[in-house]
Amino acid sequence: MAESSEGLGTVPEHERILQEIESTDTACVGPTLRSVYDDQPNAHKKFMEKLDACIRNHDKEIEKMCNFHHQGFVDAITELLKVRTDAEKLKVQVTDTNRRFQDAGKEVIVHTEDIIRCRIQQRNIITVVEKLQLCLPVLEMYSKLKEQMSAKRYYSALKTMEQLENVYFPWVSQYRFCQLMIENLPKLREDIKEISMSDLKDFLESIRKHSDKIGETAMKQAQHQKTFNVSLQKKNKMKFGKNMYINHDKIPEESSETVLKHSLEEEDENEEEVLTVQDLVDFSPVYRCLHIYSVLGDEETFENYYRKQRKKQARLVLQPQSNMHETVDGYRRYFTQIVGFFVVEDHILHVTQGLVTRAYTDELWNMALSKIIAVLRAHSSYCTDPDLVLELKNLIVIFADTLQGYGFPVNRLFDLLFEIRDQYNETLLKKWAGVFRDIFEEDNYSPIPIVNEEEYKIVISKFPFQDPDLEKQSFPKKFPMSQSVPHIYIQVKEFIYASLKFSESLHRSSTEIDDMLRKSTNLLLTRTLSSCLLNLIRKPHIGLTELVQIIINTTHLEQACKYLEDFITNITNISQETVHTTRLYGLSTFKDARHAAEGEIYTKLNQKIDEFVQLADYDWTMSEPDGRASGYLMDLINFLRSIFQVFTHLPGKVAQTACMSACQHLSTSLMQMLLDSELKQISMGAVQQFNLDVIQCELFASSEPVPGFQGDTLQLAFIDLRQLLDLFMVWDWSTYLADYGQPASKYLRVNPNTALTLLEKMKDTSKKNNIFAQFRKNDRDKQKLIETVVKQLRSLVNGMSQHA
Repeated sequence: MAESSEGLGTVPEHERILQEIESTDTACVGPTLRSVYDDQPNAHKKFMEKLDACIRNHDKEIEKMCNFHHQGFVDAITELLKVRTDAEKLKVQVTDTNRRFQDAGKEVIVHTEDIIRCRIQQRNIITVVEKLQLCLPVLEMYSKLKEQMSAKRYYSALKTMEQLENVYFPWVSQYRFCQLMIENLPKLREDIKEISMSDLKDFLESIRKHSDKIGETAMKQAQHQKTFNVSLQKKNKMKFGKNMYINHDKIPEESSETVLKHSLEEEDENEEEVLTVQDLVDFSPVYRCLHIYSVLGDEETFENYYRKQRKKQARLVLQPQSNMHETVDGYRRYFTQIVGFFVVEDHILHVTQGLVTRAYTDELWNMALSKIIAVLRAHSSYCTDPDLVLELKNLIVIFADTLQGYGFPVNRLFDLLFEIRDQYNETLLKKWAGVFRDIFEEDNYSPIPIVNEEEYKIVISKFPFQDPDLEKQSFPKKFPMSQSVPHIYIQVKEFIYASLKFSESLHRSSTEIDDMLRKSTNLLLTRTLSSCLLNLIRKPHIGLTELVQIIINTTHLEQACKYLEDFITNITNISQETVHTTRLYGLSTFKDARHAAEGEIYTKLNQKIDEFVQLADYDWTMSEPDGRASGYLMDLINFLRSIFQVFTHLPGKVAQTACMSACQHLSTSLMQMLLDSELKQISMGAVQQFNLDVIQCELFASSEPVPGFQGDTLQLAFIDLRQLLDLFMVWDWSTYLADYGQPASKYLRVNPNTALTLLEKMKDTSKKNNIFAQFRKNDRDKQKLIETVVKQLRSLVNGMSQHA
């Protein structure tokens, strides 16, 4: 019962499982079958039994169904057998048709594949064209960039780079070539900076080498412009009826205009030939470099570099050569380089913005100006040639005018010219000192002989001499001055011309020029000519005749000074009546020279007298005189007569002073001869011979060798000798001793000491020869008298010494 009840409980479960197996998906069969094994122990067996029963039921159903459809199946088989033959035929036909289709399809497949490939290519081409149309502008711009780089159009290349980066590269940034381009642009920018900087360096090097040519061109332009302006001024003056004077000769207005016209035409031709600075210099490297650095945002670096390099070049330009002062070409190269440098800077200032500022150029010019002035002041001090100094002045004026035309202040340069003017005057003075020396060396110091009217006019044309008496004389005749006078007068005028040359173009008034000319001429007269005259006067070979002629020459030169003043007045058109007009110091100059010559005449005359006196050969122990004057003295007197005859051309006072000086010196020399300490003894015969010589001197003095002396003034030069000799000749010692010290004494000019010295020489002589012992009694008395007089004279001399 129990089994039956158990079996009844499991049968419905097994049916459910079978239904699930039949109805569900095969994936769920596993869990369903597992539930069979999880149930009661005999459930599996029962399930298998139930499964077999189910299979049998289904087989029966299948069999029933097959039995139901068998006849139809048989019929179908029969039909199939019937159509088998047709099917085989159809198969053959299909196979044949398939074969034919396959054969025909192969070509179609080939064409189809070609079409597919072409369609793919066409699609790819369209895609490529689209992409290329997108990339082509980029490639064209990059190609343009390469061409610009090759053509060295770097500024345009930088602009192209900006367009590529900002416009074109964003379109094709996904492509590799674009990335390569983007990576290459910074390198190209650096290359452009390096190339442009290299071009700038080449430009700076080139501009340094060609600065002298640039400066020369600029200075020529300034000089031509200045010449043109001066020519216009002269032309305007001639239109107002003003005539031109050269060396006091008037040039007709018509001929002057003709000359001016030709000069202007020549200047125009020269101006056409002169190149401009822009023609000589290619500034494009500077512009390109400036634009490039501006585009790259590094403009400040470029400006600093340019200014630094130009300052270095400025220092090199301002550095002079060691031998610059030897030739004018050295100064010219120095100036042209400086002008070229600043002309370039001025051009850069006006054509660029910010690269060079006015403050920068002013600072650079002030630095350069200080250096230029120092260099010129140092080197010009070595110049000893006035022509070189004058050429230097002209160069400085052109240099200053050129830079002034470019806006640079040049007042300090003109101030320097005044310093150089003083130096120029010094070199002129040294040169004219040599000229004067040569004139004096070549002069024969004789009046200028004139044989005809032509020679007379030649001398008058050189020297302003006026003498109505000389004009009335018949030929041949003589000018009172020697040949050096007109030569010196001409050279003084030449000096004034030379001094005037420096004053030209200094932008000074006529009054200042007049003052400069007069001051320099005064220096020539008071220092150079005066020094040359003094040196000439002191030369040993200059004799008395030459000194006389020199005095005459200085007199005429002094008179000619007023003509020199008129000459300066005609040059400067400044009247001598102007308050501040400087006068020429010729009066004092030649007066001093005359005084020196006069003093030298006195000295040389005395020296000549000494030479004659040294020829004296007295026998101081002679017993009797020769009865006639000594030969040396007669020669001396004859010499004095001839020389005083020459003195007639001198001013009267000079000749009188010379004559009086000569007589006094002769008297003194004779007195010294008597009192010479080496002369130990002298006889009465020698005294008498000496007295004869003094008598000849007195006769010479009384013959009035030089007119103008009053009474016996000249004889008074020998009064000391005369009284001394009279005392000894007449042996009037009692009178001398009695009247000594009295104003009316006959022997007032006889000094006791002098008388004692001479008397002792006579006393010593008588003792040694013992001549008085052999004489008569009165001679012995005379010897005693000498001894007595000697004692008295000694006491008188001692008393004078004690009183003193």
